[in-house]
Amino acid sequence: MATTTKTNPVSEFTEKATANGKKAGAAYLDSYEKTVLKLADSYEQAAVATKVDWIESIASAQAGFAREVTKAYTAAARELTV
Repeated sequence: MATTTKTNPVSEFTEKATANGKKAGAAYLDSYEKTVLKLADSYEQAAVATKVDWIESIASAQAGFAREVTKAYTAAARELTV
């Protein structure tokens, strides 16, 4: 007697939806991280263009903080979605 396994269409849909959701989440996190990092770079470059030392210092600190927070946020989010 041969046994056949039936696949549940709901289970298949759920698995595909979960996989697609993870892909979309990963793409969102990648885009978010790249965008914020580029924005921080631009912010810092604009401050350097002013040639005012205290503005450069503040902008550099703010950009560095934004980079660190963004990297920590995206790393934590990626761990949760694995």
